[in-house]
Amino acid sequence: MKQKQSGFPPPRIPAYPAERTLPAAPIALDPKRHLVSVRGKTIRLTSREFALLEPLVEARGTVVSREHLLERGWGSEQVTEIESRTVNVHIHRLRRKLRAAGVEIITVKSVGYRLDIAFEWIKFGT
Repeated sequence: MKQKQSGFPPPRIPAYPAERTLPAAPIALDPKRHLVSVRGKTIRLTSREFALLEPLVEARGTVVSREHLLERGWGSEQVTEIESRTVNVHIHRLRRKLRAAGVEIITVKSVGYRLDIAFEWIKFGT
């Protein structure tokens, strides 16, 4: 049986390279499949936690502002409606999951957050 065409274009998927490696912690982040692993161990994250981790990984150990994380995690249209302390709660949960795998998220007071850099590599996509 032939599948009926909806007339709508397929959803846009962000174009990520097949593999992109960045110097930082031992995290493998696959945005296409929404998977995260640390030292080969899969870490289960909610979609919000994943959305907050991605800019931290992309920042390569530099500080990411709370406002930027709000925008990435909730979208620019909701930033004004959500308290920036909401990020703290989600970062706390993310820390618990990553700390068990040996990765730290550091608070830089009055600035934002950064991943603690280990002298290993982050890999995007596989």
